[in-house]
Amino acid sequence: MNLKLKIWRQKDARDKGRMVDYNISNVSPDMSFLEMLDVLNEELNNKGEDPVAFDHDCREGICGMCSLFINGEAHGPDRGVTTCQLHMRKFKDGDTIYIEPFRAKAFPVIKDLAVDRSAFDRIQQAGGYISVNTSGNTQDANAIPIKKHNADMAFDAATCIGCGACVASCKNASAMLFVSAKVSQFALLPQGRVEATERVLNMVKKMDEEGFGACTNTGACEVECPKGISLENIARMNREYLFASMK
Repeated sequence: MNLKLKIWRQKDARDKGRMVDYNISNVSPDMSFLEMLDVLNEELNNKGEDPVAFDHDCREGICGMCSLFINGEAHGPDRGVTTCQLHMRKFKDGDTIYIEPFRAKAFPVIKDLAVDRSAFDRIQQAGGYISVNTSGNTQDANAIPIKKHNADMAFDAATCIGCGACVASCKNASAMLFVSAKVSQFALLPQGRVEATERVLNMVKKMDEEGFGACTNTGACEVECPKGISLENIARMNREYLFASMK
């Protein structure tokens, strides 16, 4: 396939940035999107030009680092996959593809397509954990009865990889889906109830401090989430927050 790429180039967070056109040929439909960018960068390196900076790590749909905005969609036109799992067969010969970084105040651009998502880390540090007794008197997890329905929902929430697609897709750049997933994975389990009040208050407070927008229930976050995190988690977090605020 022969493609025309329109890629956002930005030297750093202070640079204004602009879209730059690139033509790429002989792209195999079996290539992943990141492999296609690898080919482009090899060509740019051979020409002595600055390669396009983009984030990636595992390339297995687990780490969430490969977050790109492709043709106006987080992670591109496919559903339930990250950018590294998106294949070029989803595009046609002669297509023009727009490639941009995730845009949100809380995700400042580092360079080109790479953004700083450490705000997510700080939100998790504010409460995304449980205290564990490590004195030698720990209780076997299998000895704690948990309803299967609750365990399944907690597991589903825990599949969130923190890629930021929810933020990029939301017109308000809200992080509610991410935060609610991190709250839910503990709120549904007895181990997480000990610090439930402190957790939700601290995580929501930190989310607001980081500059994420408010949720207006448009649902775009769930649609674009590569792991299919449900909006039910937002409702659960709102309940948790309400009860915690009343104590």
